[in-house]
Amino acid sequence: MMKKKSIYRYMPVCIFSVLLVTIVYEIGYTYKLWILKDAIVPWGYVTNTAFAYGIFLVGTLWVFHFTFGRFWLYVVANLLLDAFYAFVFHRIEEKLGIADLVSVKHYHILLIMVGLSLILYPYQLWQERGWKSMDHGDRDDITVRISTPTWLTKREKAK
Repeated sequence: MMKKKSIYRYMPVCIFSVLLVTIVYEIGYTYKLWILKDAIVPWGYVTNTAFAYGIFLVGTLWVFHFTFGRFWLYVVANLLLDAFYAFVFHRIEEKLGIADLVSVKHYHILLIMVGLSLILYPYQLWQERGWKSMDHGDRDDITVRISTPTWLTKREKAK
């Protein structure tokens, strides 16, 4: 449903976002900010793999696809989605017995998510500079030109 060009363009920021969310989950596990009770994979008690490598990655891709280049739209979309996660989805996880907050509140989760989104936008701007330099040919690579040997051109002249 999305063009390959958009996927290639926004995949680096999506992978970076997954890395950041994984680090946040690691910090949360270490400092007992929350407890994950149910996991899909054996190491899922540290990082919510279904969220980090699933819906968060795909959500980041779609948010950047629809809002990149319009910062305020990006901020509003992230605020709405992050508020939904912090105040609705996370409460559903608690009721289902998947996760419990220990020493943080739901608005802390919202602040963490908004902070991550404010890190991701400049990262994508940085990535865009790389894309533009590749499109304009402003590369610092070495161009090798192979000249034809003189004996070859003399032989061709003789024919």
